[in-house]
Amino acid sequence: MKQAVISVSALSLLYPKHELPGYRREKFLDDLVSEGERDIRECLTAGAHCVQVDFTEGHLALKLYPSGGLLNSFIELNNRVLNRFNGEDCGKIGVHTCPGGDKDSTHSANVEYALLLPDLFRLNAGRFYVQLASEPDRKRVLRLLREHLPPGKMLFIGVTDPINAKVESAGEVRDRVAEAAEFIPIKALGTTDDCGFSPFCDDASTSRETAFAKIRSRVEGTGLAADILKA
Repeated sequence: MKQAVISVSALSLLYPKHELPGYRREKFLDDLVSEGERDIRECLTAGAHCVQVDFTEGHLALKLYPSGGLLNSFIELNNRVLNRFNGEDCGKIGVHTCPGGDKDSTHSANVEYALLLPDLFRLNAGRFYVQLASEPDRKRVLRLLREHLPPGKMLFIGVTDPINAKVESAGEVRDRVAEAAEFIPIKALGTTDDCGFSPFCDDASTSRETAFAKIRSRVEGTGLAADILKA
């Protein structure tokens, strides 16, 4: 089972603009990093196969501040958590990125992956989950991923789009995996879903039946692709 957690960079935005009396921002961030570490460790201790840190705010940071300053501060803060894990545990921790999916709305779809990926891969995680199914030009993004993916990291590409009511067939998923394998080494390649299954119950536009049908297609289609790619 993969367990998702909220990134400390997202939670850091809860601290107000003006410093709280008796609780400096630096102390808040220290506490936040410790709690972020505990959150991940408790997931692993409970038996999670891997932990996914949701990092939607990576896209949003570049949209709001194209200079990259805010994104860089997010990267550094998340790495304070990730750096507390050894190699084995680090390999079980992944980072998810997408342009948003709350209430079926992508807040940062106009942010280019070319601007995000070099900094995204500075995160000291062993896995990266990247929205791709809803991209208008998947091959362009795959070329960028091939260029920037560090050696030894696992890449999970989105092969289903939860925001789209249409349920992808297993054959469509198979073809998307085969397409990705033209750019990414098979041993480093996995599949995931794009963002939008409403983990915070913020809307009910995607029914339980549709969600499970999409997940079923991802699993079956990935299996079909594995059979082909091993041949």
